[in-house]
Amino acid sequence: MTEEEAKSMGDLFPDLGPEAPVISGIAHDRSEALATVRGVPNEPGMAAKVFTELASAGVNVDMIVQAGASVGTADISFTVPEASVKQVQDTLLDKQEELGYHSFDINTNVGKVAVVGVGMKTHSGLAAKFFRALSDKGINVLMISTSEIRIAALVPLDQLNEAVKALHTAYGLDAKQIEAVVYGGTGR
Repeated sequence: MTEEEAKSMGDLFPDLGPEAPVISGIAHDRSEALATVRGVPNEPGMAAKVFTELASAGVNVDMIVQAGASVGTADISFTVPEASVKQVQDTLLDKQEELGYHSFDINTNVGKVAVVGVGMKTHSGLAAKFFRALSDKGINVLMISTSEIRIAALVPLDQLNEAVKALHTAYGLDAKQIEAVVYGGTGR
């Protein structure tokens, strides 16, 4: 791996000083579904089997969490586009014997909210601010996913709008600030 290939997002997009925003935006998606496969044998290769079957069915998986139980099984939760729910159900039902899980459920009453910014890797306290903003509004976090430039949470769909507003306020991105003007298609 060359030195250029080894650079992280924080190296490639360093903070441009105190005027540059650490958080550049809040994104949300209300077309998510949360699937949980319960009682999967907790042994090497089982997650690979589950996600290989879903990939073969053309299902695009986003957030993933696995939680092991003391009884030798695990629960695997993941999000998919709501339009893929039927494929997920059909695949899991068809492959239950092969995958060896006990049950599964799918929740379509969820939404994803995320903060995005290239300066996140070099600034502490951003995750604390994210979860405090949601907590202060009584919003329950169902799943968490992070990267060098993003913190995302799955929340109940009926709380998604409030989560977006809370995060806009927490990171100082409220509409009362100066808005950027974009001239579509003109290059200006």
